[in-house]
Amino acid sequence: MTLAGKISCEIGVHATAAKWFNLFAKQLHHVQNLTDRVHGTKLQHGEDWHHTESIKHWTYVLEGKVTTCLESIESIDEANKTITYKLFSGGIDHQFKLFKFIFQAIHKNSGGAIIKWTVEYERVSEEADPPYSYVEYLHKFTRDIDAHLLKA
Repeated sequence: MTLAGKISCEIGVHATAAKWFNLFAKQLHHVQNLTDRVHGTKLQHGEDWHHTESIKHWTYVLEGKVTTCLESIESIDEANKTITYKLFSGGIDHQFKLFKFIFQAIHKNSGGAIIKWTVEYERVSEEADPPYSYVEYLHKFTRDIDAHLLKA
């Protein structure tokens, strides 16, 4: 059995791709105010939330348990409205050697957008489960945020 993999989900949302990308590329610190699934976040290292050398500390609820991790932005592709986040430390390092979230906001001509999340991972061993709980988390997290973006 392979220890590395990718899991993707696509979620139709009502807010525009531009609003979504702007939130994740330029206002990431607001996410903690838009969903109960994120308990808090703070800038751990660096001066700017959106610089690739900055590290953020996240506290969130996953499968009913408060969990923490550190996150940094690996890359931002404005043309394709795609951001790659690397997650590490906290609960992540016990199960994964590599763990990334790839966010993409895709414009829909009929209005709204499609938010595509890809979880790219490498487990530390076969005993570690693939990160299906994170995909479920991202799906619910996206629904929560969409409701707030529509009000803005």
